[in-house]
Amino acid sequence: MPTPPTTAPGASDTAGASDTAGATGRRRWIALAVVLTAAFMDLVDATIVNIAVPSIQRDTGASFGAVQWITAGYALAFAVGLITGGRLGDIHGRRRLFLLGMGGFTVASALCGIAADPGMLIAARVLQGAMAALMVPQVLAIIHVTFPAHERGKVFGMFGAVIGLGAVCGPLIGALLTQWDILGLQWRPIFLINLPVGIAGIVLGRRFIAESRAPKALRLDLGGMALAALALLMVLYPLTQGREMGWPAWGFVSMAASPLVFAVFVRYERAKACKDGSPLVELSLFKLRTFVAGAGVQLTFGALSGLFFLVWTLCMQLGLGWSPLRSGLTGVPFSVACSAAAGVSVQKLVPRFGRKVMQAGALIMLCGVLLYIAEATRYGTDLTSWQMVPALLLMGGGMGLIVAPITDAALSEVPSEHSGSASGVFNTTGQLGMAFGLGLSSVAFFGVLDGATGQDPRATVVDATVTSLWWVAAGLVVIFLLLFLMPGKPRTNGELRVNGELRVSGEPRVAAGPGATGEPSTGDGADRPADPAPAPASSPEDGRRTTPGPERTLVH
Repeated sequence: MPTPPTTAPGASDTAGASDTAGATGRRRWIALAVVLTAAFMDLVDATIVNIAVPSIQRDTGASFGAVQWITAGYALAFAVGLITGGRLGDIHGRRRLFLLGMGGFTVASALCGIAADPGMLIAARVLQGAMAALMVPQVLAIIHVTFPAHERGKVFGMFGAVIGLGAVCGPLIGALLTQWDILGLQWRPIFLINLPVGIAGIVLGRRFIAESRAPKALRLDLGGMALAALALLMVLYPLTQGREMGWPAWGFVSMAASPLVFAVFVRYERAKACKDGSPLVELSLFKLRTFVAGAGVQLTFGALSGLFFLVWTLCMQLGLGWSPLRSGLTGVPFSVACSAAAGVSVQKLVPRFGRKVMQAGALIMLCGVLLYIAEATRYGTDLTSWQMVPALLLMGGGMGLIVAPITDAALSEVPSEHSGSASGVFNTTGQLGMAFGLGLSSVAFFGVLDGATGQDPRATVVDATVTSLWWVAAGLVVIFLLLFLMPGKPRTNGELRVNGELRVSGEPRVAAGPGATGEPSTGDGADRPADPAPAPASSPEDGRRTTPGPERTLVH
């Protein structure tokens, strides 16, 4: 989890100084509250569903394949639309797209809440992800045109706090709403709770958010988006549905043909770049070893997170027989450890030790996974919350050491003119990884359940979880090896840094201070422009960073 602004304005943004000056006093702080609430709502919805999966299954009769699509559909739609959503804000106005996205997100939440069957719920979740792709990319862009440079440090500090709060609150809110069974609605309030929040956000946003556009926005690449979506579905659909269909031959043909569609996508993107310079993906980025390695880490981490959090939630409720509330509370140590380690890694460790910190994080997380495997193997269905805590602290702490600095490290060698495209591609990669991880659960988890007929169902779920954790352990080894391709110590291209100074695309440099987690913040609002006239930069299409799992951060 976890990326997360999309369309941060350059120096010549049409909002400019006039809009910033006009957004004075209470109005701009209300605008900030609205966009932060939207970011919080998206984060909560991305993490709230897993805890309610058993309740959804009991109420709707959803198969395990449908359960996978309820979560993967959101992630896939969000990933496919993320860059395009940012560009739409640049072209048609960020306030307009933000309100459109929030309105659509609210409607989709209502459809999720009244879904009569799994098919309707999946369709509503896909719509919800697509609307989030319109809404979320505008959040930090709106902040940039609303607040002057010297106040952004304080604002980004608040933003980081909201992200951390969302990481912890999502599973807990889902657990409470499901456990309370409000008005006999069972799992449905986890979606319906968005209605009053969304309506209030639309009303306040129309009044208090100023409009802004990018004067030289990149054109849309709908053809590239369609080809990318087709290629991804050709892998994800048979991977997710194949198990329930008996792994038909057409599924393997589809997955084998997917690389051909990706090849067509690459040719199309090259032609698009020559035609108008607005490809969906800037292919030259993949000539940079650091970026490719970072994207590989992001993709793998997303996949491991999608697999682990779905399987772990099912294990606690179906295997150990715990209530949703107990399951949600058990995950708190993981989230707290992840948040604490993320702050320490960026502020203290990475500037001194470089990639070794991220590699240590992978090894610490691996130790936590192996400890969890040992405990689950020893105690089986008698495993308790307290016995999980040491393993969860190791896993959460290890994750935090990686997820906070990986974006800056991966983008450290990207030329400034491609920083926006790199940010969008990098963060889309994390969402795609999560969708693939959820699809992979068909093999790693549900396939084990299918092969254990006639055994104790609860013990079988625990055994399937152990098998899935071995997959997670193997993925962490891959991440550890990929990190050898990252810079040994923090490096900068003059625009992005891990320590010392951070330059946000198209904005003055600001000092990194307490509480920094990748945002250009001092934490006290005392940022001072280092350059009197920063050069314009290309507008980032999406600066969202999705840290897999419980913590997701949006950064430049």
